[in-house]
Amino acid sequence: MSFYSQELVEEIRSRNDIVDVVSSYVKLQRKGSNYVGVCPFHNDHSPSMSVNQPRQIYHCFSCGAGGDVFKFVMEYENLTFPEAMKVLADRAGIDLPEQDNVKRDREQEDLKSKILEMNKLAASYYYYLLRQPEGKQGLDYLTGRQLSKETIQKFGLGYSSKHGNALYKYLKSKGYSDTLLKESGLMQVDEKRGMYDKFWNRVMFPIMDNRKRVIGFGGRVMGDGKPKYLNSPETPVFDKSRNLYGLHLARTSRKPNIILCEGYMDVIAMHQAGFNQAVASLGTAFTQQQSTILKRYTDEVLLTYDSDDAGIKAAMRAIPILKDAGIRARVINMEPYKDPDEFIKALGAEEFQKRIDEAESSFFFELRVLQRNYNFREPESKTAFFREVAKKLLEFDAGIERNNYIEATASRYHLTYEQLLKLVSQTGEQMGGMTKAAAPNVSRSVRKKAEDGSLKSQKLLITWMSSDERMFRNISKYVEPEEFTDPLCRKVCELLTEQVKNGQLNPASLFQYFTEDEEQQKVAAMCSDTIPKLSGKEAEEKALQETILRVKQNSIAWQTEHMDPGDMDALQKLIRRRRDIEKLHISLD
Repeated sequence: MSFYSQELVEEIRSRNDIVDVVSSYVKLQRKGSNYVGVCPFHNDHSPSMSVNQPRQIYHCFSCGAGGDVFKFVMEYENLTFPEAMKVLADRAGIDLPEQDNVKRDREQEDLKSKILEMNKLAASYYYYLLRQPEGKQGLDYLTGRQLSKETIQKFGLGYSSKHGNALYKYLKSKGYSDTLLKESGLMQVDEKRGMYDKFWNRVMFPIMDNRKRVIGFGGRVMGDGKPKYLNSPETPVFDKSRNLYGLHLARTSRKPNIILCEGYMDVIAMHQAGFNQAVASLGTAFTQQQSTILKRYTDEVLLTYDSDDAGIKAAMRAIPILKDAGIRARVINMEPYKDPDEFIKALGAEEFQKRIDEAESSFFFELRVLQRNYNFREPESKTAFFREVAKKLLEFDAGIERNNYIEATASRYHLTYEQLLKLVSQTGEQMGGMTKAAAPNVSRSVRKKAEDGSLKSQKLLITWMSSDERMFRNISKYVEPEEFTDPLCRKVCELLTEQVKNGQLNPASLFQYFTEDEEQQKVAAMCSDTIPKLSGKEAEEKALQETILRVKQNSIAWQTEHMDPGDMDALQKLIRRRRDIEKLHISLD
């Protein structure tokens, strides 16, 4: 695939007006500020395709096809992007430079291959050192944690030398250059020491991908050194947010779930005890990308985060991420022990299996955590707690599921079903369109209406912001990208913001940042939509005021639902934002 600079892409775009290009394939007619024509991408009998000349975007309001001039040529002629570049460059009389990115791609793949080779050699070296006199401290640590030789071998555990250049010398002897060693993430460089090993005097945990290739390492320091755990930096082969420790083994487990742990030793201890479905995030908070990966293998995840405050907060962060991925979450109660490793050592695998079987619904776990903030001996505090419970019950889409949880919750907290149902209904009505929730008797329709209204407001604001730079600057004074709860709208706002900072609003160039056709179509729809005609500045300010207000209110509602219940700083920030909204006045001066 050929590679061209962004400057050249923009030059070719600017020399190929989208109306001129599209009209060479499709008959266009002017309609207001846009051009319309029969869409060539579906069996269209009436003009469904709009071409926006100022923004250099096309969009079909029937089939959803849309994009910039490159996308149109690619779709119409069934061309790749480089081929479309060639067609449009020839049309504009521009000679393309001879740039063969095949070579560039090959070089990148060669770099990845070399890093994987070095990682494999490093893992073998660490494994070897563990069995030498030098590695006795590391081996004693692992055996002291009651790991068998078979388990140590299975996970390829090793030891990094106390000498800070041992691995460096070893890999240099294998013919690797300093440039490659720096790229590998296995080395560090400073002015005084030059190049030296990133890991030293640590028990080493090789991190493998699904193809069982070593892509990185974690290291646990021997003694009191800091940090206690050290992970490989991101490299061309290692992205910690897109990988999970132990998944190369867990993915082949026949268990009906996957157990999500906090650390390496928990995963290893659980595998040794027969729970071979255990995985862990890699020294970072659980990510949306990791949840997407897990969804490929399971519909249920059991959380075994540490039972301390930090572990509870981590679980509370992971639960909504898992829910968004369509994964059912349950929480294993490990009390009185801190983590699975301690629990299994103390009580054994059979008892841990009982805890798995009795794992608590994430919903009731969240309620237990929430309850810590309320004093049940005070009627007002107890009532406030139940109002928050009602809000959480409104999050269930399916009526049957919600009613089941209402019944179970009422029983748990010694209420009648009717009492809690009434509270849930009242809460839903009070919340209205401020959140995704709705009253049980109209939940699906009302909630969908609220969601649709919120998304519509966000899309409309993007349409305004992409229309011209003046309008963008006016709106951006009042709305930050973070206030868009829809990820796509937020991303578009961020890109437009960056464009304006660099001196030019250019909606047509947005499409290069989105690889999926569906995303490109949605962006095209937002950026080519028609702005409502308004009679004068006052009407325009009023419309903007209402739209911005809805976006900001929805943002606050979303953050309220997803915030850590114990995060007082975040709560105070939300309160201040609510007060600011009350004073909001939009001016287009």
